[in-house]
Amino acid sequence: MNDLSEVTRRSVAGNIVKWSRVNAEYGDESAGRQWAAEEISWGQFGVTEESIGSPLGDVAGLDILEIGCGVAYFSAWLAKRGARPIGLDPTPAQLETARRTQAETGIGFPLVEGVGETLPFPDDTFDMVLSEYGASLWADPYAWIPEAARVLRPGGRLVFLTSSLLVYLCVPDVGAVSEKLHRPLFGMHQIRWPGESGTEYNLAHGDWIRLLRSNGFDVQDLIELQVPEDADTHEYYGDITAEWGRQWPAEEIWVARLRD
Repeated sequence: MNDLSEVTRRSVAGNIVKWSRVNAEYGDESAGRQWAAEEISWGQFGVTEESIGSPLGDVAGLDILEIGCGVAYFSAWLAKRGARPIGLDPTPAQLETARRTQAETGIGFPLVEGVGETLPFPDDTFDMVLSEYGASLWADPYAWIPEAARVLRPGGRLVFLTSSLLVYLCVPDVGAVSEKLHRPLFGMHQIRWPGESGTEYNLAHGDWIRLLRSNGFDVQDLIELQVPEDADTHEYYGDITAEWGRQWPAEEIWVARLRD
């Protein structure tokens, strides 16, 4: 992390503290359940890949980097479909949980300790870069998006899921998401919630589009997820209720292609 700014180093350190704690509480049980799943699903409400038009497409034979992989269940799903994933994460405890789960399941792929803001890979290494609540929410987009573009091959795709714009605007500092706006849209970038060590990064849609295009991407899709009727409020992320998410998007998936 020597190449990172002091602000980014503090952000990464705080996020490692947060996710080490989450891993201690949920890591092994959550990883075992998620790795065993046969269906790819997105986000805290388990929206299935097929129900939203399969934004990943056929991943067989692709070199894929997951930035902020956590316990690496998404990379495991990709490996089971014939991809060649690499999972990268800054939190040693989560990577150790992932390695234990690899040993238990026999699903193997490289796991690398590192941060999205400065990727330890050469240019033009991957066919796809993926982030599902990893770098997409917990790394500075003005650093990790250029890095994603650098390591992608021409024509490669970037697919990431993050909190929706409306969630950022409608969640109060303390308490559950509401139907009221609690903060301005203009100037949004980073936020640290009261009592949390981690730093989240959020952008307005126009800022996402300009950032992606300035780094050589063409936006192909923006999928605003609706919570399925049979989904329940997540045991950990209880401030976003399933009822709210059936009316407004709690999460969004961006799909972009790096220009040739």
